[in-house]
Amino acid sequence: QVQLVESGGGLVQAGDSLKLSCAASGRTFSTYTMGWFRQAPGKEREFVASVSFNDNGYYAESVKGRFAISRDNAKNTVYLRMNNLNPEDTAVYYCAARRGWTWDYGRQANYDHWGQGTQVTVSS
Repeated sequence: QVQLVESGGGLVQAGDSLKLSCAASGRTFSTYTMGWFRQAPGKEREFVASVSFNDNGYYAESVKGRFAISRDNAKNTVYLRMNNLNPEDTAVYYCAARRGWTWDYGRQANYDHWGQGTQVTVSS
């Protein structure tokens, strides 16, 4: 069983940057596809970014060019660097994991493990 623990959320101002981390348990982290999703108040949870086992990143259009996903397999950790934040980025951010790769990386049902989430609030 893989356990995921997010950290790094907080309250920031528009234009600021923030870096989220997600620490994973288990010995096979390097084989997992890792993803970040978010859920804003009153909205459905949506895809943000995904990273393959070999560190290729894929992004939602709304964050492309501002966010960067990366992973450190030696530390069993995936990161989400968020730059130029705006109030529309306010949400609970969730880390997710699945064994192996899928080109349908934006679909939540394709992930087997989820973290509890970390709140990101961006004030205007």
